[in-house]
Amino acid sequence: MTRFRHDRSYVSNDDRLSTPAVTRRTRKNLAEPTTTMTLSSLPKKPRLAMLDLVPNREGMNVGDSIAIALRTAQHAESLDFARYWLAEHHNMAGVASSATAVLIGHIAGGTSRIRVGSGGIMLPNHAPLVVAETFGTLAEIYPGRIDLGLGRAPGTDGLTMRALRRDRVENEEDFPLAVEELQHYLAPAQPGQRVVAMPGAGTEVPIWLLGSSLFSARLAAARGLPYAFASHFAPRLLLQALALYRREFRPSATLKAPYVAIGVPLIAAPADDEAEFLASSTRRRVLGILTNSRGRLQAPEPGFMDKLDPQAQDAINDFLAAAVIGGPETVRAGLERLAELTAADEFMLVSDVFDPALRLRSLSITSEAQRAMFTESAHALHEVEAATAAS
Repeated sequence: MTRFRHDRSYVSNDDRLSTPAVTRRTRKNLAEPTTTMTLSSLPKKPRLAMLDLVPNREGMNVGDSIAIALRTAQHAESLDFARYWLAEHHNMAGVASSATAVLIGHIAGGTSRIRVGSGGIMLPNHAPLVVAETFGTLAEIYPGRIDLGLGRAPGTDGLTMRALRRDRVENEEDFPLAVEELQHYLAPAQPGQRVVAMPGAGTEVPIWLLGSSLFSARLAAARGLPYAFASHFAPRLLLQALALYRREFRPSATLKAPYVAIGVPLIAAPADDEAEFLASSTRRRVLGILTNSRGRLQAPEPGFMDKLDPQAQDAINDFLAAAVIGGPETVRAGLERLAELTAADEFMLVSDVFDPALRLRSLSITSEAQRAMFTESAHALHEVEAATAAS
């Protein structure tokens, strides 16, 4: 059996897994005004992408959830989103994406251009060879369209984790070795290689590392892989992790410069008030996560936050510190602020709107807001610079 070298250069004593809650300082940092800009320093417009947990809505069945996911992916494709990812979670009444690779095939089969992938496959739950064969098969069916995002969390509770892994015990060193083994199986087979992923070998399915900690940022940098930060639920270390990833990035055969996607909880509507109302479904879901009472996605509830005590309100707001919620102008301004702060290459949207049709509308409004990003700033700066040159 091939033995894999273990490089510990990405491990640091200050590395810790973050929790869903962020500090009030983080929320303040995500809302501070920016420094003075010039035309040449305007941030780039990140591309839009979508992360879908395939939520089970109250009053609907799993088949409905999967059909909604497909319609959402088709709509995202029509809006020129970069990719549509599905997340692995287990034993959760409100999530229908546990058989992630099966759903990836279903979504890819119902679309034609958009990249489809995992956000992510929780690698400790699977043998790397099986992941290579599964995603290698998907890559052969849908060439040039499959992504493989990898996480190191179990994506479930402790009891279910043991049911998934049986008697396997993971430690901190196992995940980097599993990533290296998986890359080996997806690379072209070498002469004399005794274990070959078939399908899989030579497909070189693009691998992303996902995470909410400095560990994943450092490993992605060390291996020259694109990095997706889970700021849609754990934004506390967002800016620190991105800075570390970019600072320590080592170019690889597959990626010459750092490439970053960040998770963005997003609810858009024609007006701020309606968006805040629709967002109560997301806030109800977050409260369930924080109180360990997860359930199906619920319909929006008027005045939901006003019914909570200040501690609960703060906890929900901290969880959603990276969220963008509002009408078209509020969404545009929120996306601009995130772009200025993070210089992200992609915004990976998570849009838990209860009404499927209003979810599609939310994505359409967001797409228009993304196209309008920095246009007002660019026009104003152009006028200032022209006036300065003429004086």
